[in-house]
Amino acid sequence: MDDVFSAVAMGFEILGALAMVVGTLVAIVLGLRAAQRRVPGEQVFGVVRRTLGGAILLGLEVLVAADLVRTITSKPSMEDALILGIIVLIRTVLSISIQIEIEGTLPWRRALLSSGAGVVAAEVRRDRAAEATPTDK
Repeated sequence: MDDVFSAVAMGFEILGALAMVVGTLVAIVLGLRAAQRRVPGEQVFGVVRRTLGGAILLGLEVLVAADLVRTITSKPSMEDALILGIIVLIRTVLSISIQIEIEGTLPWRRALLSSGAGVVAAEVRRDRAAEATPTDK
């Protein structure tokens, strides 16, 4: 049974890394598409920054899940619990910092919460809407 849970945890780790890699590629593509539409550079940078930040947030959330699965299924010890706590604390601080950078406000001051996937999806929707809008080139 330990092998199954180790494989599940590894699957989560791969999924978390993949979310960051794919998100980076999506951010680059959206930035290039915005630049092709002659969007001002500051806005292009914002698109890339928000999309990349959302991808990193999503990846961190999945990696925390992998750490939880790995720790819960291992032989319980105080050392393992302490290591998990430190890892989760570091990743939580990173997530909060990235959210503040993306949204420009503290997470507890927002009316609606958004996840990393929601940020990436919003950028894709903005890109599609901009593509559908005819512009003078």
